[in-house]
Amino acid sequence: MIDISPELLTILMFSGLLIGLFMGHPLAFVLGGLAVVFGMLGWGPSIFYLFMNRIWGVMDNYVLLAIPLFVFMAQLLESSGVAGGLFKAMRYLLGPMPGGIGLTVVIVSTLFAACTGIVGASVVTMGLLALPMMLNYGYQKELSCGAISASGTLGILIPPSIMLVVMANQATISVGKLFAGAVFPGVILSGLYLIYIFIRCLLNPSLGPAISKEELAGVTYTQIFVMVMKSLVPPMVLVLGVLGSIFAGIATPTEASGVGAFLAFLMVVAYGKFSWQVLKNAAISTVKINTMVIFLLCGATCFTGVFLGIGGGEVVTRFVLGLGLGKWGVFWVMMAIVFILGMFIDWIGIVLICFPLFLPIAKELGFNPVWFVVMIAVNLQASFLTPPFGYALFYIKGVAPKDVTLMDIYRGIVPFVLLMIVGLILCAVFPEAVLWLPSLIVN
Repeated sequence: MIDISPELLTILMFSGLLIGLFMGHPLAFVLGGLAVVFGMLGWGPSIFYLFMNRIWGVMDNYVLLAIPLFVFMAQLLESSGVAGGLFKAMRYLLGPMPGGIGLTVVIVSTLFAACTGIVGASVVTMGLLALPMMLNYGYQKELSCGAISASGTLGILIPPSIMLVVMANQATISVGKLFAGAVFPGVILSGLYLIYIFIRCLLNPSLGPAISKEELAGVTYTQIFVMVMKSLVPPMVLVLGVLGSIFAGIATPTEASGVGAFLAFLMVVAYGKFSWQVLKNAAISTVKINTMVIFLLCGATCFTGVFLGIGGGEVVTRFVLGLGLGKWGVFWVMMAIVFILGMFIDWIGIVLICFPLFLPIAKELGFNPVWFVVMIAVNLQASFLTPPFGYALFYIKGVAPKDVTLMDIYRGIVPFVLLMIVGLILCAVFPEAVLWLPSLIVN
């Protein structure tokens, strides 16, 4: 092994990571490439035995089977058209209120988040359904884009979420506990968005005008009730069945995801949306997403193995704890790092890079691991909204009318990013919002 101090090797590895990312190379290959380079410097060709063992551990992980199954379930539910029917019903129900369509967007996105777990699907679907309608009714562009983008990101936090599955695997904690812990933080963020939209439109109705009485007169409350029941009950039974079986200890997340995927297929058939093309598209999308995740996991596990092997984890731990900021000072420094990284790296890269560094520090400081991981998950909501690389911003821009500029979208997300920070602070001040449900219903 070359005689280089762990401190210098740590700096070199992170410098290489930043250079590779800013050059635009895929994260999986940057992580894997750095692992090979520094592994060869440290141990020579024998490092490849370590790589084989660590990659085999990823491929042999039973919990990770839940990822393609949950993704497949999400793709099928998106094809069922349930979001469109629910949006139409809720629009009639809440339309007479100030900002009623904006409130509808948040509620439907929250419910849709529990069905999909994929941000792109939620933002694009609601962008196509709601944005043209909101603009036609005279809604402010910034408020419309901000509401759709922010509420669409809830899909990555509210279970069943593939992000939480990956996090549970990396943190070696129960997927069921993590799912339960993320429920109330997701509801808190959704509630903050609803309160914000309602108050702003109540104070200034021109930001979100109510729908016309003439349009409301064209439908009865009985018809609205039937539309809500038809679009809401089947997916909620599916989601509650999947999550309930996990929370009650009846099924593992992998088993529940398989049942969920099958029931989602039956829903597509029942709604009359099934075709071989729908099935083919869902399968192809699932393969693409799962392949991306596995490549990243393999690159990251090799990088982590080398990084920890050279003593990098101990270097970072000593450095952070030596700042003299105290328990909560260190915690907020870690949250700030995650927030800043979210501007440049997607969530999976942040999880794979930060968890090996931050989890030992959190353990040293005495933080509950479920609470700490959920706090990072809440923080990562902002990674989809913060420029320059907020994915939700580009999703909404891709489906928005031409007169909606990127600056309209940027201005629109600012209040919602601040609300995410408020939600993070609330979960820090009231940790039982995260820990109560796991302690109550998870075995």
